[in-house]
Amino acid sequence: MKRKIKNRCLNVFLLFVLGMLVSTSNIFAQSGNITVKGNVKDDNGEAIISGSVVVKGTTTGTVTDVDGNYEINAPSNGTLVFTYVGFKTQEIPVNGSSTINVTLSEDAEMLEEVVVIGYGSVKKNDLTGSVSAIRAEEINRGAITSPEQLLQGKVPGLLVTPASGAPGESAKIRIRGSASLYASNDPLIVIDGVPVTGEGGAGMGNPLASVNPNDIESYTVLKDASATAIYGSRASNGVIIITTKKGTGEKMQVSYNSSYSLKQNTTTMDVMTGDQYRAYVTEHYGTESTRGKAIQNLMGNANTDWQDLIYRTAFSTDQNISLYGNIKKVFPYRVSLGYNYDEATLKVGDNKRVNLGINVAPTFFDKHLTVNLNAKGIYSRTNYANVGAISDAIAFNPTLPVYFTNSDGSIDYTKCNGYWNWLASDGSANSNSSVNPLSQLYDNYNVNSAWRSLGNLQLDYKIHGFEDLRLNANFGYDLARTKGEQYAQLGSFISKKNGASDYYKDYVNYNANTLMEFYGNYNKELGIHHIDAMAGYSWQHNYVKYNNTQFYNENRDEVYLKSPQDAKEYYLISFFGRINYTLNSKYLFTFSLRDDASSRFSKDNRWGLFPSAAFAWNMGSEDFLINSKILSSLKLRLSWGKTGQQDIGMDRCYAYQAKYTESSANVTKIPWNGGWITTLAPNAYNPNIKWETTDTYNVGVDFGFLRGRINGSVDAYLRKTSDLLNDITVPMGSNFSNRIISNVGDMENKGLEFNLNFIPIEKKDMRWTINFNGTWQKTEITKITNNPTEDYLGAEVGAGMGGTGGNTSLYRVGYTPYTYFLYQQAYDEKGKPLQNVLVDRDGDGEITEKDRYITGKSITPKFFFGIGSQFTYKKWDFGFNAHASFGGYALNKIAMDNSTSYSDDYSKGYINNLSTYCLNTGWLEANNEQQKYSDMFLENASFFKLDDINIGYTFDKFKKWKGSIRVGASVQNVFTITNYDGLDPELTTIDGVDTNLIPRPRLYSLRLNINF
Repeated sequence: MKRKIKNRCLNVFLLFVLGMLVSTSNIFAQSGNITVKGNVKDDNGEAIISGSVVVKGTTTGTVTDVDGNYEINAPSNGTLVFTYVGFKTQEIPVNGSSTINVTLSEDAEMLEEVVVIGYGSVKKNDLTGSVSAIRAEEINRGAITSPEQLLQGKVPGLLVTPASGAPGESAKIRIRGSASLYASNDPLIVIDGVPVTGEGGAGMGNPLASVNPNDIESYTVLKDASATAIYGSRASNGVIIITTKKGTGEKMQVSYNSSYSLKQNTTTMDVMTGDQYRAYVTEHYGTESTRGKAIQNLMGNANTDWQDLIYRTAFSTDQNISLYGNIKKVFPYRVSLGYNYDEATLKVGDNKRVNLGINVAPTFFDKHLTVNLNAKGIYSRTNYANVGAISDAIAFNPTLPVYFTNSDGSIDYTKCNGYWNWLASDGSANSNSSVNPLSQLYDNYNVNSAWRSLGNLQLDYKIHGFEDLRLNANFGYDLARTKGEQYAQLGSFISKKNGASDYYKDYVNYNANTLMEFYGNYNKELGIHHIDAMAGYSWQHNYVKYNNTQFYNENRDEVYLKSPQDAKEYYLISFFGRINYTLNSKYLFTFSLRDDASSRFSKDNRWGLFPSAAFAWNMGSEDFLINSKILSSLKLRLSWGKTGQQDIGMDRCYAYQAKYTESSANVTKIPWNGGWITTLAPNAYNPNIKWETTDTYNVGVDFGFLRGRINGSVDAYLRKTSDLLNDITVPMGSNFSNRIISNVGDMENKGLEFNLNFIPIEKKDMRWTINFNGTWQKTEITKITNNPTEDYLGAEVGAGMGGTGGNTSLYRVGYTPYTYFLYQQAYDEKGKPLQNVLVDRDGDGEITEKDRYITGKSITPKFFFGIGSQFTYKKWDFGFNAHASFGGYALNKIAMDNSTSYSDDYSKGYINNLSTYCLNTGWLEANNEQQKYSDMFLENASFFKLDDINIGYTFDKFKKWKGSIRVGASVQNVFTITNYDGLDPELTTIDGVDTNLIPRPRLYSLRLNINF
């Protein structure tokens, strides 16, 4: 017999509704009522805890206690209704009885909770792979502008690094770390059966933005190869399947959701005020020295807080309405419309987005044919703020005024549109100086409009007379077009400084992703045997096109540079199949195979074969455990699989082919007979590149105790990636460049994940749930070159720290990718860092590249976790979510840039402000190139963040109206606990070099949900 599985969402709903009913009901006191007592148990004789007992047709009810007992006041001629999630409802007449005992039987339909997987679905109890499923309605309590926010901290093994504070930016998502060095490490995103991409240019970089968060029904995160191998290509980084809401019910229903939010920065850079700056200059340089006099001549009398001038308390709102129903039970439909407006905390910058979603799923031929039509339309308009204003607000001289003024104090708009800037004696711009931050904001125009449509038509046919066989056809598309323009205002300091290269840039980007898939599915119960077999074919085409033009003037009648039309495409075709076999509902076997062909590789290397196998044992169904009063469920899972990777970017679609680049500008053409001859330059290529492959081994245990009030899972995994697609150096003369894409290197990921869910309180009108998940991970390069030598250091990678110092990190065998490679800082006897004094590690008497050492540290955390809780009491609900990361390190370039007060800018006709950070070091001289790569700027980036807290109240007692209204409030990005000195320890850069100056704001939100 199957153990009962709680549908937590429905259980919470029933208890919540019951609490509201009881809180608003009147206790029966009229004559004819009697007290009824009894006990409620299941088919195994186990007590039903928190089961519902209600007098039919009234609001009088109670719940059973921990022993299954209940007591209720009911009419002697009334009827009691007994319900419990996962069990069939029973109605029993009282008939004057004072004692009624009930046995509830399991509801097979409720037990068969299904989880969406690749090309189908499976009962949760029959899963063999490492899969996490989340219903969006369980966690959508705050102001959500992008779907990835719903996943943060919710799934073990899934690390979501939120986007910066700029509207329209996308988060970084990693499932079980990084499996590639050069190819993409982003997971495959599948929305209603259509794989989406982030390709196509500006405004399209976040594939999750293709769907309105309010339209999402559920997420399924596929992590191990048993689950992902059915997708073959691109599945090495895991798969996120998003299923949107469909039409339900019988009559038309309307749902309206809205939120209103205020955003404010919680931190800014600590820089000197005008008074502090003047005092600092006087103290350290005096007023009589040559330097002191020169600096004094460049200082004013103002006290301008430039950061305060560029920031604001920003506003955002999200409005969504949906209509859904089911006409005559054969035509379910849902239509939704959403509008989102999101301001930046910078005074210029916002994103406006409109979403339209349509879903219809009519059935024909006695429900044998289902036609599922999904269509989503997205329009967004982003006014990009010039983030250079942030660095200039930190650097710009605080002693200077905001505007040029006339003798009468009015603003002089003839000079740089009125904004005070550093000008030469002839009125031209000082090309070396920083820019007035307000000029950066208001004199730059950068607006982008994007149109995107995503949808599919899916036909599912159960063959008449042979209903165990279904045929499925899926035709999908993902089309996007982006148009933008960017320019500096005429007469502005920026236009003077940058010249023609900054005038009037127009661009149009286009992306078309089309899909055709066909598969057949045979699903049959044969006594104790269950067979679920599937086989199919997939065809996918991706095409992008870019048009970019720059003009000399506002009229756009004189072209400065017109790039040639840049169009690229690639194809994927696949054959795939899967067999799920279950014996006696206890022993489960899964086998899958996918054969992929990618046009990114030559015919000799085009095909990749990706098999997987998995076994699961429902130990909780065995005779020796099924009657346990403590253990609710226990499953062991084992899996192995191979997945592939071919996503090396649209710019490398033809990396295996010999090709040529046509000259575009006059400077690269040859003059001939009064005209120009176009030249062709050969590009580097490698005909031998092939699939990067990843083998994944997984062992997992799912468990439940005390009727599921404690449940969770533990997974251990090992991933081995071979034939890494990498950008490597080749000998000069061996190709048409000194770098090419090649299959070189191996990498290994291993980790341990756990997920725990608790229900400490489950009573009549009160429920408290806690979820906690964590991940230990380790990533290590096991091979980096085909010809290793003893003294081979590895490949230098990562951003530089300025100047000519090169890279900050290494790819090296035995270490995590982007392990920092730095000099060791020297300190005095008091522990104070010595400027330009580093440790001579090789003892040769001088500091050279050989003194750099492998720190063993990287941005990749060793452990991260998420925690959340939800508490309901009658009509109230309260919750919070948090996440944390430990063991990652960041290289603080901002601190390095501000570690010394030295500057020779005064000799160039301008001076910049100083950060108070330089007061900590006391350094007065220039940093040499080696000092910039000192490990003193390497900081522990561990943190704990309270992501959100939320509270709400639901009104649902109205005379004849059966709807409900929930009013809620939330705070997001509540606080961060960290020892990191930068603005935020959570970096989106892959190399861990922190150049971020865009703060993530705190949001205060009010939320309104109406259902009727």
